[in-house]
Amino acid sequence: MNDERPPQRGTPVGRRVFLGTLGLGALGVVAAPRLQRGLEDFLGGAADKDPTGLTGLLPNGGGFRYYSVASSVPRKNADSYRLTIDGLVDHPTTYTLADLKALPQTRLVRDVQCVTGWRVPDTPFEGVRLSRLLDTAGVRPTAKAIRFTCFDGTYTESLTLDQARRADVLVALRMQDKDLGHSHGGPVRLYVAPMYFYKSAKWLSGITVTDDVRPGYWEERGYDVDAWVGRSNGRDDEPTS
Repeated sequence: MNDERPPQRGTPVGRRVFLGTLGLGALGVVAAPRLQRGLEDFLGGAADKDPTGLTGLLPNGGGFRYYSVASSVPRKNADSYRLTIDGLVDHPTTYTLADLKALPQTRLVRDVQCVTGWRVPDTPFEGVRLSRLLDTAGVRPTAKAIRFTCFDGTYTESLTLDQARRADVLVALRMQDKDLGHSHGGPVRLYVAPMYFYKSAKWLSGITVTDDVRPGYWEERGYDVDAWVGRSNGRDDEPTS
């Protein structure tokens, strides 16, 4: 599961299910914020088990949409979450959630742009700069790129080493001024502010320093490896930063 995917054919659903689900989406648009948050949690959970892709049609989560590339995603918390940094580094490291929270945090506010067209403006993200974690690990001179893996067991992403060292690339712990929930990739996700949102891998569990770029999940299916907003994937969206 990740925040974006190209349109795909889904498993057929009955008319009653379709109309009922659209009714929930309409309710979310006019509901009070507390009810909207509940609807967001419900739809995010439903998307974990939605083979149809129908939940991705709904205007939920403050403009965000949920799409599945894994049939289900385990939940991690402060006790079970681990982030490993390995590969071409001098000091392979494993971080707990508490370890990451104890590091200096950076807050960014940018528009989020999906390659499928939707945008969520002025979205705050907060977390640890990826460059700080790479410096602590001691990147070796032969390194050229980063491969990211996720605890859904399916999704992967990539950045060049220069891209990964940008000040607007975070290992994010918070979004919209609250801890990252499971549906938004929590407890920890990647956030690559100037690129289309498929680069911001959810449920981040591994950072592997490599000697070349290894295309991620959607890049193996036709998306651009370098995903600058407005300058890739044949789109002309306004930049996010």
